[in-house]
Amino acid sequence: MTATEAGTATTTGTFAPRPGAAPLPRMIRAQAALETRMLLRNGEQLLLTVIIPTLLLVLFSAVDIVDTGAGRAVDFLAPGILALAVMSTAFTGQAIATGFERRYGVLKRLAVSPLPRWGLMTAKTCAVLVTEVLQIVLLTAAALALGWSPHGNPLTVLLLLLLGTAAFSGLGLLMAGTLKAEATLAAANLVFLLLLVGGGVIVPLAKFPEAAQAVLHLLPISALSDGLREVLRHGAAVPWSDLGILAGWAVLGLGAAAKFFRWE
Repeated sequence: MTATEAGTATTTGTFAPRPGAAPLPRMIRAQAALETRMLLRNGEQLLLTVIIPTLLLVLFSAVDIVDTGAGRAVDFLAPGILALAVMSTAFTGQAIATGFERRYGVLKRLAVSPLPRWGLMTAKTCAVLVTEVLQIVLLTAAALALGWSPHGNPLTVLLLLLLGTAAFSGLGLLMAGTLKAEATLAAANLVFLLLLVGGGVIVPLAKFPEAAQAVLHLLPISALSDGLREVLRHGAAVPWSDLGILAGWAVLGLGAAAKFFRWE
């Protein structure tokens, strides 16, 4: 090899792996896959997002504990349990996990990585959606085995679930980004229990005093469970009032989270 050829080989040489950040879509996919694996490997999260909703569905469908009105109990309970599953993942689970990531400095380190902050939030949202798909498949299979007969337009159901996810995700990130991790843990679980009882999931809102009903109907869990019930049980076309409530909570929650979320 001549000196000229050696110089050319030196200047045109390449390195493997090639230095530099990966393409943004690949980074988001990788982070989303990591977030999903972390959610599914966490025993406490699985208890909250999968086991508890399934047990509630089977228990209250098989045992006549709560008066759910005319018709089979599973027809009333299944839409409410689907709404509960969305809340448990998008709100409770995400708030707790993100709160402790913030406490231990994980978010701070990820914020200075090549993955932009909005990309990290997108990856977390994708992980939530994947988990919700698994929840919905499992709960739907259990409800069908119990004799559930769903009706309505699947696209309307999908729209309700997406708006519910956006609403609960915004509220969960707002809580995780403003409170201490321990406070987030306590508050998220408390809200979960309160909304389980007073959100029309298992106990019909008609069982509450009329003054309380007016307030409870405005809660995101009530709007989601009522909207799903109107479509899946009664075959309604589009429950506009429930969609409007969910859209309002989504805008409020995501907007507040974007403004007040602290990464440290």
